[in-house]
Amino acid sequence: MGCQLRCYAQLQKIYGAVAENETRYSPAVCIGCDMKVVSGNPDPQHVSTSYVERQNLTMRMGMRRFTRLTNGFSKKAENHAAMVAIHFMHYNFARIHKTLRVTPAMAAGLSDHVWSFEEIVLLAR
Repeated sequence: MGCQLRCYAQLQKIYGAVAENETRYSPAVCIGCDMKVVSGNPDPQHVSTSYVERQNLTMRMGMRRFTRLTNGFSKKAENHAAMVAIHFMHYNFARIHKTLRVTPAMAAGLSDHVWSFEEIVLLAR
């Protein structure tokens, strides 16, 4: 596992200008990428934005407050932070993932069972 914990790189996508006839909902075209090594000697083949982009999509689809152009936003920062915490608690401790066949917390050895909503609510008290 040598480099997995100490090697770190950032991949920044470079987008071209949006054409005048494009609508504001059209994504810009990615014209290249710039990789910067932050620490260690990471393998360039494994530097990717896929994981963070998948996590962002999961959050947007799972919580209306992250969906673009919606009125389901939090008016208080505390409410927003609480919703994000509930989302990640459920995602990691209560939701069985198809690829893992268990929760991520169980796969990491942090839990020995699938948490119920009642357990999560009692934890918050």
